[in-house]
Amino acid sequence: MRLSELQTKEIINMTTGKRLGMIIDVIISTDGAIKSLILEEKKIKRLSSREEYELDWKQITKIGDDIILVKDKYE
Repeated sequence: MRLSELQTKEIINMTTGKRLGMIIDVIISTDGAIKSLILEEKKIKRLSSREEYELDWKQITKIGDDIILVKDKYE
C-alpha cells in the first residue's frame, strides 16, 4: 500500500467513534519501518485553525477500504 492510498482514508478511534483527522505525513524509523503517522485535525470552532499530532503505528488495529481504525494509546 502506498502513502497516497493511506492519505485518502479517514482515521477513526474505535472506542469513541471520533474522527481523528487525515494523514499528512509519516515518521520512518532508521530500519525503514513506519513508526508513526502525523495527522491533521481541522478544528470546527475556527475554520482556519488546524492541529497536528502524532499517532503511533502500533495503535492501528484495522486498515479498511475507506477508514483506518485505531485504539487508544493506553489500552
